[in-house]
Amino acid sequence: MIEYEKVIGVRTDKTIYKHDQLVIKKFNSHYKKSQVINEALNLSRVEETSLNIPKLKSVHERGDSWLIELEFIKGKSLHRLMEENEHQFSNYLNDFVNLQIKVHETKAPILMNMNDKLSLKIEQSNLKATERIALRQALNKQPRNLSLCHGDFFPANIIISNDKKAYIIDWAHASIGSKYADVCNTYLDLWIEFSYKVAEDYLSLYLDKTESLEEDVKSWLPIVAAARSNKGIKEEKAFLLSLVKEGMGNI
Repeated sequence: MIEYEKVIGVRTDKTIYKHDQLVIKKFNSHYKKSQVINEALNLSRVEETSLNIPKLKSVHERGDSWLIELEFIKGKSLHRLMEENEHQFSNYLNDFVNLQIKVHETKAPILMNMNDKLSLKIEQSNLKATERIALRQALNKQPRNLSLCHGDFFPANIIISNDKKAYIIDWAHASIGSKYADVCNTYLDLWIEFSYKVAEDYLSLYLDKTESLEEDVKSWLPIVAAARSNKGIKEEKAFLLSLVKEGMGNI
């Protein structure tokens, strides 16, 4: 058994190691091969754009697990920088929004359609059949745009390298679709991990910079919350389901 240099992250379905100049994602044995290969495919396609992302080095099977090996970017996550330098939080948030806008403006490679992904996740949720039908109908009414969407755009997935370049990591949930759905997902992340105020400050910045309307983003809240509701800790699930119930009245 190979001993890796350092564990840098543990998730429910994977362990992430630093070894030499590589980041190694080791997926649990129950993780489907198709999911690993799809993540690697997302990485390789986004790598062909102008965005800074860690380069994919290899994807292979070892024992009963699949591994993805990536270029290691030496630096700190934006999340950590926000926590360590609270006096610069607003500046970091501004940079974060600018980077997300850059992602959405990047010519999108061939990726799975976001609406199809959301529809599948809603169907897999524990919501009542009538609620799932209503949410899928609301989803079908939303425009099927073709922006490049990260799917989990959050400060922890931004690495600021030692030479001050921003690298975007973890493209497992990437898709093409509505930038407003992607923003809505980030809004929820910030609300859950930071606070409602931080989420609102983020959204205000985004709306100002893009001249978008608040309702364009928040119309996605019940849909995105429903799609996220079949994962996460119990407290998060309860919060997401409350947003679904609240939003159902406006569908």
